[in-house]
Amino acid sequence: MRIAITGAAGQLGRLVIDGLKARTYAASLVALARSPEKAADLGIEARPFDYDAPAGLAPALEGVDVLLLISGSEIGKRGPQHRAVIEAAKAAGVGHVVYTSLLHADESVISLAPEHRETEADLAASGLPHTILRNGWYAENYTAGLPAALEHGALIGAAGHGRIAAAARADYAAAAVAVLLDPAQQGKVHELAGDVAWTLADLAAELSAQSGKEIPYVDMPEAEYAKALEGAGLPAGLAAFIAGADAAAAQGALFDDGGALSALIGRPTTPLSASVAAAIG
Repeated sequence: MRIAITGAAGQLGRLVIDGLKARTYAASLVALARSPEKAADLGIEARPFDYDAPAGLAPALEGVDVLLLISGSEIGKRGPQHRAVIEAAKAAGVGHVVYTSLLHADESVISLAPEHRETEADLAASGLPHTILRNGWYAENYTAGLPAALEHGALIGAAGHGRIAAAARADYAAAAVAVLLDPAQQGKVHELAGDVAWTLADLAAELSAQSGKEIPYVDMPEAEYAKALEGAGLPAGLAAFIAGADAAAAQGALFDDGGALSALIGRPTTPLSASVAAAIG
């Protein structure tokens, strides 16, 4: 069975490939990347794969049985980009497509959701056997900001008391590996999230405990938080997206208690304490 991974040079793609290499032959894996030289260190075949160059997609999928379509990073372009990949997979005779979607994409109020719904619909219309991994938030989305919180003495956000069932990126990668290697997963939709949900106040408390410093959580209105992120150097669009995701989290958009992720990977998801420790060293 030949398995190809899009976005192979990215953070999630690399973790998936590492997991696959531990469970199957490296010779059966294909790294698909816009710049294949960035995937050269992965130790598997690398092929050029540019979502914005549709003519080259089907040839790059020649001989591929199972495809992991990691959602693109360019907000606003992902619908047509993913559609081009799906069409190429159908033309190349790919037997199973696994797609990384968004937690509760069918009803989510997060701004990313419409593009994921569009891709899920395109997969359904394609007739290709497929599996949907509706990934929740990565813990790293929040823990990446902890060094700044330590520096400034506060963790800021706009999520209120919203419970966030985040999991480590490695947990979602392990789920992708399990699905890619199991043909019985075809046709399933998995709502994937961490076992234990937490609030940003909980995150601040864990940071305080591990650092020995008192780091409070300061909740802000969405617009004010976006302005604070811009002031820290983030582009306006990214700042608005992050603030909007927090506001959605306040409404429960990042909560799930179904336990599907830990069931799929056969172990508990990474606890918040471990994610914080990894972020602050």
